[in-house]
Parts: sequence; structure tokens; C-alpha cells
Amino acid sequence: MFEVVEICAGAGGQAIGLERAGFEHALAVELDGFACETLRQNRPDWKVVQGDVADRNLWTPADYEGVALLAGGVPCPPFSIAGKQLGASDERDLFAWAVELCINEVKPRALLLENVRGLSMPRFAAYRQHVLDRLASAGYVGDWRLLHASSFGVAQLRPRFVLVALKEEDASYFRWPEQSSLQRTVGETLRDLMGANGWPHVDAWVQLANDIAPTLVGGSKKHGGADLGPTRAKRAWRELGVDGLGVANEAPGPDHPHPDIKLPKLTVQMVARLQGWDDAWGWRLAGRKTAQYRQVGNAFPPPLAEAVGRSIMRALEHADEPHDMPELASPTLHDPVYRVLKEAEEFLTPSAILGRLTVPYDAIKLERRIAHLSRDFDIEMKETKSGPAYRLGEFKAFIGQPDHERHDVFANRAGRSRIS
Repeated sequence: MFEVVEICAGAGGQAIGLERAGFEHALAVELDGFACETLRQNRPDWKVVQGDVADRNLWTPADYEGVALLAGGVPCPPFSIAGKQLGASDERDLFAWAVELCINEVKPRALLLENVRGLSMPRFAAYRQHVLDRLASAGYVGDWRLLHASSFGVAQLRPRFVLVALKEEDASYFRWPEQSSLQRTVGETLRDLMGANGWPHVDAWVQLANDIAPTLVGGSKKHGGADLGPTRAKRAWRELGVDGLGVANEAPGPDHPHPDIKLPKLTVQMVARLQGWDDAWGWRLAGRKTAQYRQVGNAFPPPLAEAVGRSIMRALEHADEPHDMPELASPTLHDPVYRVLKEAEEFLTPSAILGRLTVPYDAIKLERRIAHLSRDFDIEMKETKSGPAYRLGEFKAFIGQPDHERHDVFANRAGRSRIS
């Protein structure tokens, strides 16, 4: 039996995929009450715990030591391109905490964490390097991959930046899932649902919706009701024949005008279909329309979760022939400046840093890199005869520190809403 502990489980997008890949849930932890109700009503035999996953009074990670898989989709605002990209300085960041949870307490055979595309950007190169270094120090081989849900049978682009790490004895058996070049359009995916109430113009709409969807946005509790995202997203939806200014209660009926006159809106069921939910699963969502939409809109598409889950499962079973893992001999280098500063115990001037780099760099690029580093790490600086010198300090991210500001923010009701 291969068990999984899932943190920040949401309404079950990743959970369904991992279940279909062969994993059994030992525990699911989630903050949102509606999402927890959704999980419980669909899988009453699962242990579902509601609350802040980092709360030591909520669950005991050591009780699950040695589980096959630790998985989760931790909060994305710290890395979102649409946000301020505060990274480790954002109290909502749980990525680094989840890595420490993995290597210090749960110690699973495999780790799966997913987040938004923003985490793959150069801004977070040092953050990624720190994560890989921490995993390597505990005997794990980690690798990142940007995967698009549209390459796994989902009619939506939805890029996700995925981290998979396995213990060295399993890592050489892991292969990322193969992606397909075949893509489903919004029109062909939703034709039956859009025409369910007898809309006579559904065929014209299908022709208009002849492309994959932009990334669905689940939104937050702070901002209004359900809609399909910011202005640019709504414009993309409009080009696909969809009114993004809200979510409908039902599909258009016989009297609904031609899409040239009035565009239809999506229902929650349609949104779930675009996220990769299969109607045959009978997955019921708790709450009213807005709560349901947010649960689905924030989900990890089940087909993508299943594909990655199956690759992890095959690695744990040693189902395929092992292959060379360059990461074992020479770990992937995401940020050479971070690595130089990390390996140096003394303060280094810019010229000294440039002299130790093995990749092309100039002074201006180095200055920008250090500025990015200072957002995720304490960078000590002192003046020398040759100018400023730098030394890498502590990682700013929350990794479970009892005195971290996250606890004060979370204790405040407004802060709790912001974190969720």
C-alpha cells in the first residue's frame, strides 16, 4: 500500500489524481471549510483535518514518518506574476516550510509540491537553489519541471511549476510523464453542457470557442464573487465566446441570443470540466456557487496530478529500468551567485564574486542578482577599501520558527483571511 499525506489539499483536484494513480490517503489537511466539507462528503473514509497546516496543535507530522508520498499545492501568491512576488518575505509562503517538513519529520520516500509558473522565473533562482540544496542534504534528488495542463488532456493552458523529489535509491527510476501534443478546445469540451438546456446556437458557439482556455483564476475571499479573472483574462475569454463577468447558475436556454449578440457564461460544472474533472466521478462540491467556483478554480487539474502521480508510483515500484541521474553527480545549478556566497564564509566584494563564478556575469547583472537575493535572504554588507562586500545570511522564509511573524498575522482574523 502506498499512502500519501496531502497538505493544502483544497477541494480534491490533486487528491483525485493521486488516488487514480494508486495512492491511498492517510491524511488530508486543508484550511478552507467548504473544501474540507467537499473532501469529507466525497471520501467519508479519509481523515480530513481542517485548519492551518503549520499549526502544531492540529496534527503531528511525525505520526506519518516514512509515508510513501508527501504532496501539496501550497499558497501561490508569494510567487504569482500577478502579485508582488515577495517570495520568502511573504507570510503566506509555505513552500520552504513543506520542504523542511519533508526532510525533518515526515521523511517520505517522495515529495510532490506544485505552484504557479512565477516560481520558475529568474527572480526565484536562489529560492529554488536553496530548496534543492536542502533536499540534497537529506539524501533526496529533486527536480523542477514546468508542466501545462493542456498537454495532459485538459482544455486549459494552466501552467504549473512542479517539484518532485525522491530518495536516492528511488530517484533513478523516476521519469517525468510524457506530454501530448493533442489539445482539446473549450468548444468540444463543453458542447454538451452548453447545449443542455436547448440553446439553438450552441454549434455556432462551439466554432467560436475553438481554442484552449486561459488559466482559470480561483480568486480570494477578499475580492467579490466568482468571475473568470482580471481584465486581460476576461478579454481572452471573450475571444472564446465566453462572458467572464461572473459565473452562471445554469446553461443558456432556448431563448438565449446568438453569441454574436450576447455571450454565455460558464457554470461551475463547466469550470470543473475545464479543470479536468470527469462527470462520471460524481464529485460533489460543498457550498454555494461562489464557494464552489473558488474550490474548482484554485485546484490542481486531476489529469495532471494523475500523470505526475503515476510517474512517482512507477519510480517507487522500480517498474522501469533505472537511468543516469546527472543530479546525483552534479546538482542542478539555478543560481551561481547564491552558490558562491553560500560556499564563502567571508565577505566578498563584487570583483571577488565575479572571479569565482564559472558562468558569464557582469557587474550590472551581479548587482541585480544580489538585489533579488536580498528579498529571500538576509544579505550582510560592509564597506571595505575596495567598496561594498557581501555575505549570505539567513533564509527569510517561514520554516516553522515559533517567533515568525506569520503566527501573529494568522492569529488576526483579517490576516487569516489574507493567508487563505
